[in-house]
Amino acid sequence: MDAFFFISSIGLGVGLAMDAFSVSIANGLGEPDMSRKKTYGIAGCYAFFQWAMPMIGWFCVHQIAKAFKAFQPFIPWIALALLLYIGGGMLIEGIRKVRGLEKDEEAVTRLTIRTLIIQGIATSIDALSVGFTIAGYGPLEAFISSLIIAIVTFFICMAGLIFGKKFGERLADKATIIGGVILIAIGLEIFIRGVF
Repeated sequence: MDAFFFISSIGLGVGLAMDAFSVSIANGLGEPDMSRKKTYGIAGCYAFFQWAMPMIGWFCVHQIAKAFKAFQPFIPWIALALLLYIGGGMLIEGIRKVRGLEKDEEAVTRLTIRTLIIQGIATSIDALSVGFTIAGYGPLEAFISSLIIAIVTFFICMAGLIFGKKFGERLADKATIIGGVILIAIGLEIFIRGVF
């Protein structure tokens, strides 16, 4: 493992983390009073998925390459569906909140574990393709490269959450709507990039 290996892994991490960074901003906007523990947990969840997906991709390339290639065209569709589902829900809840139709404010703004896992999958599913990029690596190199990607993702997502929390306090009422719009936009961007 030379310097190029580490530089390219960091570069992959930065590129792959951008969707998770945007979703982190949306989550921070939706929950400006989020605890430090929860902030670490969210960033850790995204980092885990950004580690797991390249490893799964690497494994698929080495074990079930034909099936994986057949699955690849569906990746943008899956990401779009997941983020439209979450973002649409946030948008509807945010509009209801602004109009005074939502009574339980806490239920609207709090991020659930289920939603977090869906976000983690949606923002990292394109990292399955990194399995092709690192296909020439041995198991240890693939693991270390994926670990570097995860570490980079963690810090980028922490920055996104902190940024979102700061602006979430200022935007208050409209934060959930903005978060929903961001998630829908990310879903569309992943879809357009993946299909076209």
